[in-house]
Amino acid sequence: MSKLPKEHKFIDLSDYGRPIARVIANSLKNTSFTPIHVTICFIIAGLIGIYCIIKGYYWFAALFLILKSILDAADGELARVTQKPSYTGRYLDSVADIILNALIFLSVWFISNSSLWICLLAFLGLQLQGTLYNYYYVILRNKYDGNTTSRVFETSSPKALKGEKQAHVNFLFGLYKLLYGPFDKSIYALDRNAHKGKAFPKWFMTSVSTFGLGFQLLLIAIMLVLNLENIILPFFLGYTVMVLVFIGIRKTFF
Repeated sequence: MSKLPKEHKFIDLSDYGRPIARVIANSLKNTSFTPIHVTICFIIAGLIGIYCIIKGYYWFAALFLILKSILDAADGELARVTQKPSYTGRYLDSVADIILNALIFLSVWFISNSSLWICLLAFLGLQLQGTLYNYYYVILRNKYDGNTTSRVFETSSPKALKGEKQAHVNFLFGLYKLLYGPFDKSIYALDRNAHKGKAFPKWFMTSVSTFGLGFQLLLIAIMLVLNLENIILPFFLGYTVMVLVFIGIRKTFF
């Protein structure tokens, strides 16, 4: 099942890996590979990318960061083609993402001349950007009967779906709330009525998709191969101002 009905799909700049992800998912659907196995693969790809950043192998780092992004889409695609969505996979994916994001930014700090404070603030900015994108996207998905394993408001542990254990869901949900709760609350405080407004136009969602993790990783990969490692952290810190710009546009027009 696609994330949005055809008439509401927009050009998602962060989702460039989706066609390859579908190929991967279709090749695995009749095997013993599960979406969680694919999630583990993207974690490994991300860790290899981080190692390559630290060692200065920027082309290989870029390759593995983009591979991580593709596999990050493939686990969800595999869940859809096998019709086996799970909250375990949904929360494991998110927890892995935020931990890898932190390690990626620390590795960039290690090789650049940015201060540790810039690194911390840039990471917080990165997560706020991604949270706003996910917030608006999930609103659309819920409004138009998209994938319902993601919720606009993550307030309590959901009931485990068939084939998964409630204990696993509860544990991963607890980690999710610990790691993402402050960002979710911040974005909700800034735009608590977004779900009550009009449907977001396609051009708006395409613009906000620059906050998607896939696009963020692509930008990091490009800057690494161009030897612009010293501007990566300042860029993501500065780009955080667009959170307020997009929220302002949403409140004014939609």
